[in-house]
Amino acid sequence: MPLKTLNCSVTSSTRGEAIQRFSAGKSFDDYSGDLMLRSAVERQFEIIGEALKRLTELDADLAARISERRTIIGFRNFIAHGYDVVDDSIVWGCARAPASGTGGGAGAAGGA
Repeated sequence: MPLKTLNCSVTSSTRGEAIQRFSAGKSFDDYSGDLMLRSAVERQFEIIGEALKRLTELDADLAARISERRTIIGFRNFIAHGYDVVDDSIVWGCARAPASGTGGGAGAAGGA
């Protein structure tokens, strides 16, 4: 596997794990009331989405094996460009959802 492809895959995995660490033991009220926590979680989702976008460009066959890839990339775009309408409950729900791929959690957005 080429290094760039591997980096995209590892990035998604480690960022999903980071979201799980950041949100562990926290409630939605903790999340919604903490600008730094919200910013950190949203940033990790942005990085995951960008990594999957790049993976798609580098190795379309491998990327196609990630069933939620388009949804994850779309979620990244929503967070990055729709910052004024981001619903904290949706982001929190994704952060606390069980992993749907490799990579330690963060819902669909955590898998690589």
